[in-house]
Amino acid sequence: MHERLANLLGATALAVTDLVLAEATEAAGVSASGAAALIVLSAAPGLGVTELGRRVGLTQSAAARMVDGLEAAGLAERRRSGGRAVHVRLTRRGGEAAARMLGARAAPLAGTLTVLGDDEREALTALLSKLLTRLYGQIGDADVLCRMCDRACCTEGAVCPVGQAERDAAER
Repeated sequence: MHERLANLLGATALAVTDLVLAEATEAAGVSASGAAALIVLSAAPGLGVTELGRRVGLTQSAAARMVDGLEAAGLAERRRSGGRAVHVRLTRRGGEAAARMLGARAAPLAGTLTVLGDDEREALTALLSKLLTRLYGQIGDADVLCRMCDRACCTEGAVCPVGQAERDAAER
């Protein structure tokens, strides 16, 4: 029985990922890593290229190429800040693209949830929070785990389970 449940979870996770990435990348006309980078930079402006790459799962050289592409598209810019440090920031156009992507990302997620009643949604919220807490324990990095999250909606009137798991881990 657990094998079937795990298989259903895997199929659901992959289908949702495919839908979200398709909508987000189409909204901004960038790659999946570019989409994640725009969302990461909207929440954490001024990251270095290496840290940005780490959060979106790219090597430093791949991240530099990705940032080159974002710059060429007018979505991001590198800025020097004393010495050799270089930080990446979104341009106004990049910020608008990130906002469009978060909106586009929300549509297939909300559409998927329409088959659930209010009680089922409440139960699923609790279950997903529990699963995310467990996943944080395995991944150990909220910045990586939440790279495509709409952070504002996750913390509006509630506690983000990933953020709470990170705070709990820091207290240990």
